Amino acid sequence: MTLQSLAATILRMSKTTPPAYRIAPSILSADFARLGDELKAVIASGADWIHFDVMDNHYVPNLTFGPMICQALKPYAKKADASAVPMDVHLMVQPVDALAAAFADAGADLISFHPEASGHVHRSVQAIKAKGCKAGLVFNPASSLEVLDWVIDDIDLILVMSVNPGFGGQGFIDSALRKIEQARKRIDASGRDIRLEVDGGIKIDNIARVASAGADTFVAGSAIFGKPDYRVVIDAMRAALAK
Repeated sequence: MTLQSLAATILRMSKTTPPAYRIAPSILSADFARLGDELKAVIASGADWIHFDVMDNHYVPNLTFGPMICQALKPYAKKADASAVPMDVHLMVQPVDALAAAFADAGADLISFHPEASGHVHRSVQAIKAKGCKAGLVFNPASSLEVLDWVIDDIDLILVMSVNPGFGGQGFIDSALRKIEQARKRIDASGRDIRLEVDGGIKIDNIARVASAGADTFVAGSAIFGKPDYRVVIDAMRAALAK
């Protein structure tokens, strides 16, 4: 049985994926020579968000793209019915505030940053929200969640890294599952509607485990853009979640 037929069969058996789940393809793994077409293709294949991995060759050892790319791609972030697809910006940069403001002006809908990259975490969160964007915090594999004790009432998203930030195509770090569980407990205790996103090594064969730990939003780069048919992969991910 092909991957495509397997995904279709599971989807029929399990009806639909719960609407809470979001799949956010990362354009870090897309074809940079044709990014506009790549966005159109992955959105037509069922992407819920578009994820931007922004790296500065300072906080992390890689350099990707800036606000101009986000601004240029904003018109492509639409579904067939013209409804907007959120642009989810993950800042792996230091310092945070100036670039966060630039991405907000470029059309970002959600902006997340690493607490250790900001001199004043609460101020950075408030600056992002003042720009009309949702704000999130990102936690590396070895980072503590303790800062959430002080800012969880002000954020809209928690992003748990299941790889070390800086490069795409890495394997999933299993200890991230415990951190996802801990983050979910904090969200539930807060009583707030906060997205719990996971980035790194997400694939068809592990997405259900990550969801079981408490995640509801899944970043996938090479698992989607590295395949010939984006819809087949996204459908198979939804089928795994639906089980």
